[in-house]
Amino acid sequence: MKKIGVIVGSLRKESWNRKLALSLIKLAPSSLKMEIIEIGQLPLYNQDPDDEGHPPAEWTAFREKMKNMDGVLFVTPEYNRSVPAPLKNAIDVGSRPYGKSVWGGKPGAVISGSPGAIGGFGANQHLRQSFVFLDILCMQMPEAYIGDIANLFDANQNIAKEETRKFLQKYIESYANWVEKILK
Repeated sequence: MKKIGVIVGSLRKESWNRKLALSLIKLAPSSLKMEIIEIGQLPLYNQDPDDEGHPPAEWTAFREKMKNMDGVLFVTPEYNRSVPAPLKNAIDVGSRPYGKSVWGGKPGAVISGSPGAIGGFGANQHLRQSFVFLDILCMQMPEAYIGDIANLFDANQNIAKEETRKFLQKYIESYANWVEKILK
């Protein structure tokens, strides 16, 4: 079983992307043990504490947790055609100090969700650009942009539309196959 860190870009308590992440965790095959890694507690990244040898405890805990993950799945909304600030901060915290990135070589994937029609395309693509430098081995297909996310869930927080549930099932199974292929 491969341990997968799930990072949700939204901090809202009723975040649609958190609900999407929880749905993906439920749909995941038994080959993946998926866990949401919280990012809201991370102080903004500033290199000085790392240079001084006294990084905040929250950074250290996050880095250790991510180091122990076999892969990473990002589930994010789009803010201003990019990723939300807390997500960018988590990426920066995990990529430092230089040469000690927690991201390198991990099989990764990104899924974005938005109330708009294009489903967070800008954030999704922007995050994929960062993967190149971070050495996250990104699953290329299927891509996943979930539009109209505000109407994705029923009253019990389950995926309301069967065709969307089937797509998400295929997506998470494809990611499990990607993880297996990368970590042979």
